[in-house]
Amino acid sequence: MNLSLLLPLAGIVIGGVFLSSQAPINAALARALGDPLLAACISFGVGFLVLAIISAFRGAWSSGSAMASAPWWAWLGGCLGAFYVAIVIWGVPQLGAVSTVAALIFGQVVAALVLDAIGAFGLPVQAISWQRIVAAGLILGGLVLSRVG
Repeated sequence: MNLSLLLPLAGIVIGGVFLSSQAPINAALARALGDPLLAACISFGVGFLVLAIISAFRGAWSSGSAMASAPWWAWLGGCLGAFYVAIVIWGVPQLGAVSTVAALIFGQVVAALVLDAIGAFGLPVQAISWQRIVAAGLILGGLVLSRVG
C-alpha cells in the first residue's frame, strides 16, 4: 500500500479512536450536567471554538458569496452531527461503547452502500457488490455478538 493511501487510512483510524473515546467522555459530561442535550450542546460548542480558532489561523474563512454558493443540503452536516452526538450520549450508558460503536458503524456502512450506489452528493457511483454486502453483514454480526453473553 502506498503512502497516499496509508496516511488517510491512518488518519481515519485515529478518528475512529477519537469517536469511540468521545462517546463515553460526552456521556460522563451528560451525567455531570444532568442533561444529555446540554452535554451535546457544550460538546459542539467546544468543537466549534477549536475549529474556528484553527480556521482563523489558517485564514480559511470564506466570503459570504462563497458560502451562499453551497447547495442547500451542504448545510445539513451540522444537524446530522448534532443528532449523532446527542444519540451517542444517550445510547452509550445503555449499550456500552462497543455495541454503540458497532451500531454506528453498521448504520454508516449501510448508508454508504446506498450513497455510493446512487452517487449521492456528487460521489462517484460504486455498485453494491456481494463483497460489500458481506462486509455489512459481518459488522451486523459483530453488533449481535456484542449484545449476547
